[in-house]
Amino acid sequence: MLGLGTPAPEFQLPDVVSGNTIRISSFAGKKAMLVIFLSRHCPYVQHVKEELARLGRDYASQSIGIVAISPNFVEQYPDDAPPRLAELAAELGIGYPICYDASQDAAKAYQAACTPDFFLFDEDRLLVYRGQLDGSRPKNDVPVTGQDLRAAMDAVLSGQPVDANQKPSLGCNIKWRPGHEPAWFQH
Repeated sequence: MLGLGTPAPEFQLPDVVSGNTIRISSFAGKKAMLVIFLSRHCPYVQHVKEELARLGRDYASQSIGIVAISPNFVEQYPDDAPPRLAELAAELGIGYPICYDASQDAAKAYQAACTPDFFLFDEDRLLVYRGQLDGSRPKNDVPVTGQDLRAAMDAVLSGQPVDANQKPSLGCNIKWRPGHEPAWFQH
């Protein structure tokens, strides 16, 4: 996992809705930046998709930049292709950019392991949270609240330290292009 205190790895990716190139500097002046790795087809993402949209709405007026990145190999997972991601954004009313990482370089740089996976950076773009949205999983009957991620976001926005006791996200493995798997990826 990417270590706490690590600077946010740079990326330049197209937003599947607007076509604009999104990069870290797109969030200049924001007190925090949240990077969400997701895919459309993953049952774990499907389970929390309404909360992902709600996060965008609830924090729209806050000083936080949010971007979602989908890194899956679309030749084998066509439901994760940019047009389908754009449909997801429209269906849920997601107001933040959803980018497609065709090269999978952003996913590698962030050491994203699964979808969903969350990386929260402070004003200096140093990693302060990398963990789960909350304790809800498909079929475990725990309500989806986003409480773990929201607590970290609220701490950063209020200038408080983020609790270092963080539970890793759980979801579907990122679908790497054959032969493009990162060295740390275990089958």
